[in-house]
Amino acid sequence: MKKITLVLLTFAMALVGTKVSAQGKYGADSAECIKYLSYYQEYYKQKNYDDALPSWRKAVKLCPPTASQNMLLNGMTLLARDINKTQDATRRSEMIDSLLMLNDVRAQYYPRYAVAALNTKGQYITQFFKDPKVVYDRLDEIIAANQENTKPSLLLLKLNSAIDLFKADKLGAEEVINTYQNAIALIGKAEQTEEVVKTKADIEGLFITSQVASCDNLITLFTPRYEADPNNIDLVTNIVKMMGNTEGCQNNDLFLKAVTKMHANEPSAASAYYLYKLHAAQDDNSTAVRYLEEALGFSDLDAATKANYQLELATFALKSGMNAKSFEAARKAAELDPANQGKAYYIIGTLWGSVRCGGNEVERRANYWVAVDYLQKAKAADESLTADCNRLIGSYSVYYPQKAEAFMYDIVDGQSYTVNCGGMHATTTVRTQK
Repeated sequence: MKKITLVLLTFAMALVGTKVSAQGKYGADSAECIKYLSYYQEYYKQKNYDDALPSWRKAVKLCPPTASQNMLLNGMTLLARDINKTQDATRRSEMIDSLLMLNDVRAQYYPRYAVAALNTKGQYITQFFKDPKVVYDRLDEIIAANQENTKPSLLLLKLNSAIDLFKADKLGAEEVINTYQNAIALIGKAEQTEEVVKTKADIEGLFITSQVASCDNLITLFTPRYEADPNNIDLVTNIVKMMGNTEGCQNNDLFLKAVTKMHANEPSAASAYYLYKLHAAQDDNSTAVRYLEEALGFSDLDAATKANYQLELATFALKSGMNAKSFEAARKAAELDPANQGKAYYIIGTLWGSVRCGGNEVERRANYWVAVDYLQKAKAADESLTADCNRLIGSYSVYYPQKAEAFMYDIVDGQSYTVNCGGMHATTTVRTQK
């Protein structure tokens, strides 16, 4: 036990002393320092670690940290092995403290390797401490120092300790969420190696499965923050990211406000389209259509996406009773992309079939001719619509005027006929019921 305490004392003195440089690289008793460095190194090279340890301890007592960085690195290996063999709790604790101090000494005296030294210290902390509070607090110091240079696994292990503390009611949801966000932010700044990418996925998976970030927790956490600083774009972005990644947490006022604020700050077709989806989910149809039309107005929208957006607008407007808007959007969708023609014609046929026209017996039923025209075109353009089109054609054709009725207005089968109804215009062919 005294030998272990000696390690701590020796390096503690080195850390606060100012005589190392004056004494030279190997200290006041350089001959003895070099001798014991040589002794332990010979055993160490032979992997005779048990015999190397006493000489290493002697070298540590005699040599300043500047004598050899390998003295510190080799000492970590020797102490770690000895810790694993030690049963006495007090002695084991002192040895762990010595091991961690070796990393601190390396970081101070070899600043070029400070990041590596602190990362190694963090690995030893997670290896030898099982108390999540100890791991959480001590890793916090290392992460604060190393920032994006922190070893990715340490970010993961700190989050794991935070979740364990949360489950034991020793840490609040806010602290766990902040730990997660900090880990993701730091790992996002790091070079995206295979290890970093994999660890990021592990961090996200761990956080999601922990269920710490329930929607209620996020709303409780972020609502007062947003209300206090609604123009803080970093906060708004954070809210959108967190709530957007939480299942079932997008249909609420806070999320909608945050997305709206993001869109106002940096408008894009994608954010406008997303706002359309959010308002549509809340049955705010007019606002939803406004945002979808805004998305369509962006010049950088590619033709295929624009065609699909037009088709979606046509469908949504049809369901919302906005017939004129639905007709125009369907017409544009068919023009922009031939692949959309079948669905676009089906929507237009449905619109003509549902519109109510005024006038005489023929004028009130002429819309059904146009409806059937478009349904015939729809199934010709898209065979998958055949059954639905035939069903509607069967329904609409029963409303054709009787031949005698048409004759009364000097209208006969096969004649060209122009229909104006419900803001729509079309030229069709007269058909009567036989």
